[in-house]
Amino acid sequence: MTSEIKKAALEYHAHPVPGKISITPTKPTATQRDLSLCYTPGVAEPVKEIMRDPSAAYRYTSKGNLVAVITNGTAVLGLGNTGALAGKPVMEGKAVLFKCLAGIDAIDIEIDCQDVQGFVDTVANIAPTFGGINLEDIKAPECFIIEKTLQERLTIPVMHDDQHGTAIVVAAGLLNALELQGKNLQNAVIVCAGAGAAGIATMQLLLKLGARHENLYMIDRFGVIHTEREALNPYKQLLAVKTHKRTLHDALMDADVCIGVSGPDLLTADMMRVMAKNPIVFALSNPVPEIMPELAYEARSDLLMATGRSDYPNQVNNALCFPYIFRGALDVRASCINQAMQIAAVHALRSLAKEPVPKEVLKAYGDKTLRFGSHYILPKPLDPRLKQKISQAVADAAVESGVAQVIQALSSRGSSAGSRRRPATCSRDPEQIILDSADKPRNDVDQK
Repeated sequence: MTSEIKKAALEYHAHPVPGKISITPTKPTATQRDLSLCYTPGVAEPVKEIMRDPSAAYRYTSKGNLVAVITNGTAVLGLGNTGALAGKPVMEGKAVLFKCLAGIDAIDIEIDCQDVQGFVDTVANIAPTFGGINLEDIKAPECFIIEKTLQERLTIPVMHDDQHGTAIVVAAGLLNALELQGKNLQNAVIVCAGAGAAGIATMQLLLKLGARHENLYMIDRFGVIHTEREALNPYKQLLAVKTHKRTLHDALMDADVCIGVSGPDLLTADMMRVMAKNPIVFALSNPVPEIMPELAYEARSDLLMATGRSDYPNQVNNALCFPYIFRGALDVRASCINQAMQIAAVHALRSLAKEPVPKEVLKAYGDKTLRFGSHYILPKPLDPRLKQKISQAVADAAVESGVAQVIQALSSRGSSAGSRRRPATCSRDPEQIILDSADKPRNDVDQK
């Protein structure tokens, strides 16, 4: 960033009051009667109702629209292990996005604990306060264990956005990019530069959507993750392939897709040249991508490219989905955010890019026209349709998969199948570990 932007960022966070969020009462407190209802003696009545029926907390408290944004600061942005307190500005920012984009109240919680069990116990112990838990900026592989353990212990939605959020957005954008480039997911050879939470989760989700395991090549700091390598953690082992390829350059030979979730300037023009015809490159390190678009397009005129930056076309930004996934989950009191809900979000996001763009979106971005094509494969983050489309798709999927505890009328499909199902538990196998935030800089292929 320039010195001007750095100064402006500090001023923004410091004035007119420190920080980015505050708490605002939702009930009147102007009279003695108001106070007697707000606190003693009136507050005893909802207490007694909740004692009789814990689900009454959703009627009498803010629990049903309250999400905790929680970190231990072990993988903050591209800065690494900053510690919990230094991660607070990021968590506050996430809380702002929840509120502004999806109408969800969110509070940031920074836990000064890098021990997995201690962190899990802390989150589990405070979970009754909230309707959902958004885990953030926790390094891999601990993040996988933390999320899975909390999902098993709690009956509210728990999602590590650094895993799932960008996986969903990458998948939606990639399906559209493949269509535009005349390819399909089942046959595409895909290289993922980066084997932390982002890369692992993205590849797992693509497998669920129909990609073939033998066509996926993951690269960490030691090269291709292959079956002959030793000392692979269980999450990398699931994605190891039998191959003679050993380097990133080897893997990119005749590859259809390269997804970068690693660090700046990792890809070269020569690597672009060895890829297959009509290649797709998602260079998501931010602010400096794995390869700058100008250099990539100079090497390949038939390229379709996306980045994590807002100043280039095709921004891959997890803000396109995470607020609305939680919105849909909260609306039906889903007991978890399961695979069906994630895949529903992928398809809702993908399809929205093919619809006519409202004038207010064009105005917000200073564009005369936006139309589905090589420079518009995903909706813009300020598109107001995201809230309705994705939230409803996620809520519908929760109902249909049996994890909703409050049944909404299903939207355009008019199905009532879900209304006959009871809420189910959220069982997950190791392959359902799913991702990383593409609007964050990364300096290390295994950072998250």
